[in-house]
Amino acid sequence: MGKTILTNVRTFAVGVDLTGNSNKIELSSEVESKESTNYASQGYKEVMGGIASAEISGEGQWEALDPTKVDDASWSQLGGVGPWSVSANNGANVGDLAYFTSALRADYKLGDAVGEVAPWTSSAKSAWPLVRGQFAHPPGTARTATGTGTGINLGAVAVNKRMYAALHVLSVAGTTPSITARVESSVDNTFASPTTRLTFAAATAVGGQILRTAGTAITDPWWRVAWTISGTTPSFLFAATLGVQ
Repeated sequence: MGKTILTNVRTFAVGVDLTGNSNKIELSSEVESKESTNYASQGYKEVMGGIASAEISGEGQWEALDPTKVDDASWSQLGGVGPWSVSANNGANVGDLAYFTSALRADYKLGDAVGEVAPWTSSAKSAWPLVRGQFAHPPGTARTATGTGTGINLGAVAVNKRMYAALHVLSVAGTTPSITARVESSVDNTFASPTTRLTFAAATAVGGQILRTAGTAITDPWWRVAWTISGTTPSFLFAATLGVQ
C-alpha cells in the first residue's frame, strides 16, 4: 500500500457506520515513558515503557432521530464501552487493513455558530489493546441466510497472544431476525474441518460485540467469520474485523 490521499476512511462505532457523517478520523496510540535514570546511566536519561493506550477521535456532520444516525448512537453510547473499527483508507472489503479496539465513548460535542453545517465531535479511549488486523466481512453485503465468510491468512497465534474479533451489526430487518456469528480457524484455506474459536452472543438489533481468545497457542493460520441466521425474511448488514495482538 503506497502513499494515499484520505478519501475513504471507514469508521464503525459499536453498531453505527460513521463513514457518511465523518470528515476527520484520527487514531493515536502511545506507551507511557517512565523514567528510570540512575547513577549508572552515564549522564543520560533512561526510560522504560509503561502503560499503553489508544484513542479514536472524529468529527463530521450531525444527524439525528434514527438509531443509525450519529447523534442517537453517540448519546446512547456515551460512557459505555464497545468495539470500534477503523479502516486504513479503504472500502472495508475482506482482507483490507483495519485497526480496532474495545473503547469507552468518552465525550460528545455538538453545535456551532449560526449558518454552519451542524457538526459533531467525539472520542473513544481504549479499554483493550489496539489491534492491527483485517476486515473479515464487508459492511455492504447483506446476509439473509446461514453462511460462511472468506478465509484470510492471519497466521498462527503464539502463546500469550490472542485472536481478537469485533462484530458491528449495522442494520436488521425481518420478523424475529437473529444472527449468531462465530470465528473459525483452519489448517489451510479449504476449511475442511474448521474449529470454532469464538462465538458472539445472538444479535437481534443494531449493536456491537468484541471478543478475544484466552492466550493459549493456536497453530491454525487461516481464519474466517461464519454465521447462523434465523427468523422470517431476515436480513443483516454487518462488519467484522479480526487480528492477532
